[in-house]
Amino acid sequence: MLLLGAAAGAAAEFGVSLAVSRVLVPHISLICGLVVARERLICRRMEDDTLDRDARIKLSIGTLQQGNADGQFYRPHGLVFDHHRGLLLVVDTWNHRVQVFSCDDDDDDGDDGGFSFVSKLGKPGRRPGQLMNPWGLAIDHDHDRILIVDCYNNRVQVWSLSDQSFLSCIGQRGSRDLEFNYPRGIAIDKHHRRIIIADTYNDRLVFLSSIDLSFLFEVGGKPGSRPGEFDRLSGIAIDDDRHRIIVSDTDNNRMQVFSSIDGSFLFEFGKKGNRPCQFQYPEGVCIANQSRIIVADAINHRLQSFTHEGHHISSFDCSSKYSLAVAFDEHRGLIAFSAGNRVHVIGANQWLADTFTWRPDRHRYAPSWIKQAVSTMTMIRSLVDDSNAMSMIPNELLFEIFSFL
Repeated sequence: MLLLGAAAGAAAEFGVSLAVSRVLVPHISLICGLVVARERLICRRMEDDTLDRDARIKLSIGTLQQGNADGQFYRPHGLVFDHHRGLLLVVDTWNHRVQVFSCDDDDDDGDDGGFSFVSKLGKPGRRPGQLMNPWGLAIDHDHDRILIVDCYNNRVQVWSLSDQSFLSCIGQRGSRDLEFNYPRGIAIDKHHRRIIIADTYNDRLVFLSSIDLSFLFEVGGKPGSRPGEFDRLSGIAIDDDRHRIIVSDTDNNRMQVFSSIDGSFLFEFGKKGNRPCQFQYPEGVCIANQSRIIVADAINHRLQSFTHEGHHISSFDCSSKYSLAVAFDEHRGLIAFSAGNRVHVIGANQWLADTFTWRPDRHRYAPSWIKQAVSTMTMIRSLVDDSNAMSMIPNELLFEIFSFL
């Protein structure tokens, strides 16, 4: 069964459509050949990764070649920050587990800290608490739980956020209420107390109550390319400020936007290609400051950022690695993304401006260079005469000034 799961995953990740996948999956030897070929492609040029030389990258986790030790990954597909606890959770898909890392504060030498391995959840299997190619995850702070999309077990697992113990699971293979067909993405709509799941091969969004996990309604349900229809949808993100759901409609090479109030279609953007605002199999998606949309454009090996209206802002090159997942830490202004078998973190304001915005409650999250600049200016101000205009500048304004330098 593990081999069959890998075969299906290889077919999907090579961009094979659902209809073709259903024909190919029984031919395990053929698909396994694709797996081997794809692994060789990922491991090629292992001695060099241009992302290691990108000054915008704050830090990287994992190794170029897949591994199963703590802090190593095999095709990570899902990422989420726990802002409250300072954690980064990584869905280590083909190792059938979730790894948890702590976001360390500034080091003694002035560096901006890093991420330390904390724990891991799950192991391969079909039983409760075991995982088969988990894909997406979400944190439900209101109910102190982690929701993991257990893709090849066609279910969603619920784990405690506090002690990271298994609690329960829902779902089985099928297309009816509380049934799934290789689900992938998941998001929490805290305003409407809903859990939204990308039921990938059923080509639909499934809405559950976050209170009792009961089925509410669905959007979609048949493959297609018209507005509101899907072809292998994958990632989901919630724009809480505008009550919107952003969905990666992967095989249609576009992003669709829906109302989180009633699930109605609002608009779409993107088409197949490699130019700005074009995609080749978009996967993960997240929302950054100012409701900017960041998409992991997998086969184009890049991240793309957009305004809340879907207008292209900028792209971030992920070298020759497939970009599969992306997450945003609003407290620290960090953008995490997976590329190949590694997870990289872009520093605050290093790619997109104002990913870190200073507020009194975020003082301790400020990058060390901002803290040093304010400290220096404060020290200079203390040496000037009280009548000098500089002595009247409050520390809050200094932070605002130096955050733009």
